[in-house]
Amino acid sequence: MPTTFSAQPPVLSFDVIIIGSGIGGLVSATQLAAKGAKVLVLERYIIPGGSAGYFEREGYRFDVGASMIFGFGTQGTTNLLTKALDAVNVSLETIPDPVQIHYHLPQGLDMKAHQNYENFLQELMAYFPHERQGIRSFYDECWKVFNCLNRMELLSLEEPGYLTRAFFQHPLACLGLAKYLPQNAGDVARRYISDRQLLKFIDMECYCWSVVPADMTPMINAGMVFSDRHYGGVNYPKGGVGQIAQKLVEGLEKAGGQIQYQARVTKILTENNRAVGVQLANGKVYLAKRIVSNSTRWDTFEKLLPAENMPNSEKKWQQRYQKSPSFLSLHLGVKAEVLPSGTECHHILLEDWKQMEATMGTIFVSIPTLLDPNLAPAGYHIIHTFTPSWIADWQSLSSSEYENKKEEVAGQIIKRLERIFPGLDAALDYMEVGTPRTHRRFLGRADGTYGPIPRLKLRGLLGMPFNSTAISGLYCVGDSTFPGQGLNAVAFSGFACAHRVAVDLGF
Repeated sequence: MPTTFSAQPPVLSFDVIIIGSGIGGLVSATQLAAKGAKVLVLERYIIPGGSAGYFEREGYRFDVGASMIFGFGTQGTTNLLTKALDAVNVSLETIPDPVQIHYHLPQGLDMKAHQNYENFLQELMAYFPHERQGIRSFYDECWKVFNCLNRMELLSLEEPGYLTRAFFQHPLACLGLAKYLPQNAGDVARRYISDRQLLKFIDMECYCWSVVPADMTPMINAGMVFSDRHYGGVNYPKGGVGQIAQKLVEGLEKAGGQIQYQARVTKILTENNRAVGVQLANGKVYLAKRIVSNSTRWDTFEKLLPAENMPNSEKKWQQRYQKSPSFLSLHLGVKAEVLPSGTECHHILLEDWKQMEATMGTIFVSIPTLLDPNLAPAGYHIIHTFTPSWIADWQSLSSSEYENKKEEVAGQIIKRLERIFPGLDAALDYMEVGTPRTHRRFLGRADGTYGPIPRLKLRGLLGMPFNSTAISGLYCVGDSTFPGQGLNAVAFSGFACAHRVAVDLGF
């Protein structure tokens, strides 16, 4: 049934409209603009980046999300953030982080994931000397996955021309990836390892970025993360994570693309099951040849499109995947002396393995000022700590109940963190608490979710959708498309989506 457009005259002549300026959307936008497409990005907030954005308070520049960033390497093909910036002739200074994570885990497992691969293996083997061969075999197999990915240009796996070209150029790498596509990291780990605590550690190695244990984490994703931290490394953008989006916008505009802020899309317009435009909250209409949604698939197919007309493919996807929890975030400004000499930037704290996936079970910590001191006033550091939390726990509260609960749970988290940073409570200079409601409000994500997670064990990445959708002319990009969550993963999604759209448009 044709859509009835607003009485306001539509703005025509865009090749592509992109809804949202998360990293996936911006990578798609910049890639398309660099190819000569006329691109418009519509962002509901006042700055770009989504969960890779930032905000400033009382001299502190806080990252909205985590500060553990992959994709800024200088070699190979998996350095997707570097490649995205290069494509539009912008660059960003980064600061290398020699340790991905300092783990503080049950049963005295206190160790660091060093960038140096051998150092990491040796420290892990010191805790599990009886599993020395198994440890090396599992992580070496992750390298096999990574090496396959790192040999080929990472574009759209649903575009036949690219697949044919990639296979003829890199047949062994393609066959290797095909082998691992249906596998999960936990299944591979158990081929080599039997120690239950070590398998729990590998669960945490996956959970810290996939929000599910190893049995439900695709081996392709695990191979990418577990190897790239030693290859390209973890690198922090000077000036904060928000600089990535700012630089991509700069490049987009240099390439002739446009971005509008405070432009909240409320409807994707369709004619004869084809996406033809969007309508904003103020009633303004924009038309384009192709529409790309950087919203979650739940927002796209239940809010921007009529939920009652949801395609069967999306219904089946929702049967396989569910929303992950959101996060409770504490953005803290603290006196510098509370951090002992040699403190690492990233930490994970868990006291009981049974609580790993529970609400407020695992605590994640980022201290970006250890890498870039200019993000805080002199003599102070930023500690951004976050833990899983469901929006249902924060609904139906009065204003006073909501504020009291935020203060209560913040106190609980700070008390736990004092195991790592004694005296933290007394060293506080500033605190801001964000809940799943905060994430939903400012990021425009359904229930503030971090992204999709499997409802049950699936066969690797085979259940994850690509960028095309059942609605002609409409594409999705971001963490609810292949290959999933994480900044470098959504950059991959952005490259793939732009490639698919460009081929469809004839660029």
